[in-house]
Amino acid sequence: MQLQEVLYSQGFGTRRVCAGLIQQGLVHVFPLDAPDTPVLCTQATADFVAPGLRFQVQGVVWPYAEKAYILLNKPSGTECSQKPSTYPSIYTLLPSPLRLRPQKAAVQGVQAVGRLDQDTTGLLLLTDDGKFIHRMSSPKHHVAKVYEVTVKHALTPIQVQRLLDGVVLDDDPKPVRAAACEAVDDFHLRLTLTEGKYHQVKRMVAAVSNRVEGLHRSQIGGLRLPSDLAPGQWRWLSSEDLASIAA
Repeated sequence: MQLQEVLYSQGFGTRRVCAGLIQQGLVHVFPLDAPDTPVLCTQATADFVAPGLRFQVQGVVWPYAEKAYILLNKPSGTECSQKPSTYPSIYTLLPSPLRLRPQKAAVQGVQAVGRLDQDTTGLLLLTDDGKFIHRMSSPKHHVAKVYEVTVKHALTPIQVQRLLDGVVLDDDPKPVRAAACEAVDDFHLRLTLTEGKYHQVKRMVAAVSNRVEGLHRSQIGGLRLPSDLAPGQWRWLSSEDLASIAA
């Protein structure tokens, strides 16, 4: 693949912009046989084997990724929308290449896999892989999501049991059950869900006569939010991470 095509596919702008970056001496490539030694490349049409390629653009190192899979530690006070209404968008936390990766669809860049409310924090996945988004969002696949819930009133065993047995939400006569539920302490509930309805955690807790005061997603499938990833920070998902999500 020509180097300008590599940069274009990774979201560094139009082909002309990518060719300009290369010709201005702003792009280095890490050869596969010398992965620690970046080499300046000023030929936009130079051919490279894309899988496994790492390159450096204006001093920042990037891996080639046919599809981008990102983990973000979502901070409070942000919206999972490209066009937020009140709070800043989570997409402003990402570098522009991730936001500009070309897609066949009208919307460019990575997209959130589901949404978290503006006051909800924690693990959020983003990708430009539409099949992955569908698989993760479909209730048929029962991907478990674990939430750490701070509640207003002291928890009771009856409330925990009702969440396990199932509660009825306003718009659905079918009871909604937690896959797992435990009171970590009097005001801390750990709740596992395998489906995603609008404001589901808040509505389920309200249905057992309590109130959510804080909500944090700590795990999706077997993937836990890394303890060293600060709110607002992101990182690439490894193949092992992706495998653990379905575990």
